Amino acid sequence: MINSMMIMAAAAEQEQANPLIPNPWEILVTSVGFLVLLFIVIKFVVPAMEKSYVERRDAIEGGLERAQAAQAEAAQLKNNYEQLLQEARTEASQIREQARTEAAQIVAEARQNASAEASRISEQASVQIAAERQQAVAALRTEVGTLATRLASKIVGEALNDDARSQRVVDRFLEDLEKEQASTTSAGATE
Repeated sequence: MINSMMIMAAAAEQEQANPLIPNPWEILVTSVGFLVLLFIVIKFVVPAMEKSYVERRDAIEGGLERAQAAQAEAAQLKNNYEQLLQEARTEASQIREQARTEAAQIVAEARQNASAEASRISEQASVQIAAERQQAVAALRTEVGTLATRLASKIVGEALNDDARSQRVVDRFLEDLEKEQASTTSAGATE
């Protein structure tokens, strides 16, 4: 019976309650539950999410900044490398040009030294030839003089032991011989 009374009391109450207007106790309990839940979310969940958001944003921005810094550094290194490469090429070109100049100078000096050495050797040979010719002429004069004196001694039948006289005879003979040779040479040249 109690059950049937309770059912009736509940049915009577339902007839009096408007379904569009909620029960004030339900509104109060729901509002308190919502406020507690809102407090927990604002106090604990939002700061944790904000912290995670800030960390993620910093990581992304930091990564972008590091990438930009690395790109700028790479561009600077590339510029430095290109500048060093250009300087090396310029220096290599200068070294090659200097080497060519030095080579030409060395060749010119070697030619000049060779020419001077050839002239010196030629002059020395000419001097030596002239000296040897003079020696040969002197030796020939002495030899011819000795032979002429012997021949003249045999022809004349007298001894020509006097050196001064024999020297005069030899000199006269050689002068005559040279004059005769010079006249033969000049006569051959005019023909």
